[in-house]
Amino acid sequence: MVSKKSCLREPLIIRTPEGLYCPKAQAHIDPWRPVDCALITHAHADHARTGSRLYHCALGGEGILKKRLGEHDIQTHAYGEVFILGDVKVSFHPAGHILGSAQIRVDDGNSVWVITGDYKRVSDPTCQLFEPVPCDVLITEATFALPIYRWPSMDQVMDRLFSWWDHHVRNHRTPVLLCYSLGKAQRIMAEISSRSDRSVLVHNAVANLNIEYEQQGIELCQWERATESQKSISSDLIIAPPQVADSGFLKRFRPTELAMASGWMQVRGVRRRSTINQGFVVSDHADWDGLIRTIKDSGASQVYATHGETRVFTRYLNDCLHINAERLETAFGIEAGTDQ
Repeated sequence: MVSKKSCLREPLIIRTPEGLYCPKAQAHIDPWRPVDCALITHAHADHARTGSRLYHCALGGEGILKKRLGEHDIQTHAYGEVFILGDVKVSFHPAGHILGSAQIRVDDGNSVWVITGDYKRVSDPTCQLFEPVPCDVLITEATFALPIYRWPSMDQVMDRLFSWWDHHVRNHRTPVLLCYSLGKAQRIMAEISSRSDRSVLVHNAVANLNIEYEQQGIELCQWERATESQKSISSDLIIAPPQVADSGFLKRFRPTELAMASGWMQVRGVRRRSTINQGFVVSDHADWDGLIRTIKDSGASQVYATHGETRVFTRYLNDCLHINAERLETAFGIEAGTDQ
């Protein structure tokens, strides 16, 4: 259970075996077990699990959620729209993580709590920019909550990616970029589109989600599914999830050159352990500066940090910023195959 220490009145959000729960709303936030009512921050599988009776999500995220969960009762809400659940007011606000991602604001008239879900503070052409939400208590992710994580600009990253791409095409090798199929792949494709008329080949897992993004009006670069009939070196970049790195999917394009787009690529040791020669630092999560900025923007007097580098982060908030901060253990984690 979330500690009552330093919180205003009774805590609005508590920890239960099913996940974070708001008793006054009778609703769970990103539950990891089936519940009657689930408030979903976004469609990544470590936050959106199947089996609940009713789901609430931000408008724009329902298509992906249905692809992930199947046919369920899903109610959508525009960003900023206030709706009533039990004795509280609830609203979704842009998180800037992926298409349809949201922070969840809960207000019982005595205090305001915000659960960020996953978020980032930089612009992304595939989703709405993060919106700071003032609150009394903030539950924030802490995936990259170490000072070593500070992201380069997308201009820098894309210049390096194009150079790497062209180099291997000239040397008759197929360039393959491994990145998570939901969010990261589409972000990179949108960045390619804004800078060039290049085209890419994509794995089926990426293609199926591209369709949903384009139906939402998101402009991606030209792309085609990589099919079994394609059995030669390609001058197009291939975008695929990390799971296919050692699979038969890539064998027909040999020789290939693998790279990965991920926030973890900030650390050279991670690249060496993953046997990837080239890493591009691209994350759909806030870096250290983005996390600190968000804490300050919220005005929260109490912060809970979850899933990630919570120990260092909460110590820094307490000792250096003099903000009451505690670690909050949840089942949120790194979905298999994600780059973060």
